[in-house]
Amino acid sequence: MWAAPCSLPRPARQTRMKYVDEYRDRRIALTLAGEIARRTTRDWVLMEICGGQTHTIMRYGLDELVPPRIHLVHGPGCPVCVTPLEIIDKAIELASRPEVTLVSYGDMLRVPGSRCDLLQMKAAGSDVRVVYSPMDAVKVAVAEPRRKVVFFAVGFETTAPANAMAVWQARRLGVENFFLLVSHVLVPPAIRLLLRSPHNRVQGLIAPGHVCTVMGYQEYDQLAREFHLPIVVGGFEPVDLLEAVSMLVAQLEDGRAVVENQYARSVTYRGNTAAQQILRLVFEVCDRKWRGIGTIPQSGLRLRPVFASHDAEQAFGLEEISAPEPPECISAQVLQGLKRPTECPAFAGRCTPRNPLGAPMVSTEGACAAYYQYRREVPPVGRQGNE
Repeated sequence: MWAAPCSLPRPARQTRMKYVDEYRDRRIALTLAGEIARRTTRDWVLMEICGGQTHTIMRYGLDELVPPRIHLVHGPGCPVCVTPLEIIDKAIELASRPEVTLVSYGDMLRVPGSRCDLLQMKAAGSDVRVVYSPMDAVKVAVAEPRRKVVFFAVGFETTAPANAMAVWQARRLGVENFFLLVSHVLVPPAIRLLLRSPHNRVQGLIAPGHVCTVMGYQEYDQLAREFHLPIVVGGFEPVDLLEAVSMLVAQLEDGRAVVENQYARSVTYRGNTAAQQILRLVFEVCDRKWRGIGTIPQSGLRLRPVFASHDAEQAFGLEEISAPEPPECISAQVLQGLKRPTECPAFAGRCTPRNPLGAPMVSTEGACAAYYQYRREVPPVGRQGNE
């Protein structure tokens, strides 16, 4: 009889309990794993969407804690990973211009473009700066009016409201030297594309908790009905994810397909309506290319015409470019849950966080980075470049 391995570390003794401790409680986790094992009568393939959830699964060994008939695969929920190569190259082109200050979150600096990355541009003398908020970029533009300050705006619905507020504030304050290079994408259209694929094998979905904190989960009702797919909005701690898996297994075994909310301490059905309001005021929906997947209709955001003066692509006349992915990188299959990072012949050899071939190896939410950090295996004989 299968028994859950005790892979979660025992919590250290503390004089004061932190709120997060109960969501990492070993006893609760093992109880949930036992419940999952008792309910599971057949093989089920479940996909978590968010890269933060992927890293929790790998860090705590949750894929080994659940019974063998539960197969966890990883989806395209890493915003850095799905940013297309062409946009990276556009950011690099902007950084090469002497009048431009390219401002970004730190995790974008190591993402490889066709020839180099933004960190290499910074080392070569380009004015590339790291900030923790888009409003920091607005402050740079205010403080240095002779510089053209471009903020690299990537991410899902989670980060879009803050970027929208930065543009709205820049326009309100008359900051004409502030621009966005936009590569925002939306989760539900990507899920629909994956579920329509003839290669799809996903039978249950853990929806992204941070995205749903902003947007709510009303959009997922249609997906559940259309594909008869159980969906559970999940959090990011071990107990969160095990409870989400348990809820999915219960639905699958009962033949149900509805949307449930495990992450109720953060997510509501309608989400953060104030954040949605500023998002829709500044951005409009558009087609968007996803790295490794291709163009998905109505899956992205772009600045509305009234804010076009802050659009870096228009302001700097950036031309459309085409950039092929490295042929040995299988990030497209990884992002669609079709392959695991360890199935890539370049994994931990020619592709490492220090010398990545694709974004999933360098991003803090990338599946390849998670496997490299927590589940790296000794490479086979003949593989070169291992660190």
